[in-house]
Amino acid sequence: MFRSTLAVFSMLAILTLTFAGPATAQTKPTKQEEKTAKVKEKIRKLGLGERVKLKVKLYDKTMYEGYVKEANDNDFVVIDKVGNPHIIRYSDVDSVGGKNLSTGAKIGIGIGIGVGATIGFTIDHRCVRGLTSVNL
Repeated sequence: MFRSTLAVFSMLAILTLTFAGPATAQTKPTKQEEKTAKVKEKIRKLGLGERVKLKVKLYDKTMYEGYVKEANDNDFVVIDKVGNPHIIRYSDVDSVGGKNLSTGAKIGIGIGIGVGATIGFTIDHRCVRGLTSVNL
């Protein structure tokens, strides 16, 4: 009885150790790391150049307004209104606000202008040629 019980437990131990994968610890990113990733993504979405205006507020309450000249893995450079460059680490940023339209918004505005212009020209053309009267 003892031998059969010992054999079963030995067999279970061998199977468990054989098929068990290595234990890896999955660490959850801290709030600071998540915030840094969000700031980095927002800067990437806004883009670079003088046409993209933004406001950056740091944790020490310092504010910068201007545009992003360059962005690296750990920091980015903001050129203020006077032309002074400021190197800012992503981890120091509390909030970012930007003024830039997305590509989809630009396309939507362009389509709206095109449709409006087409309707306007059509109405004008018909009224000038006297083809139909338009009651608005």
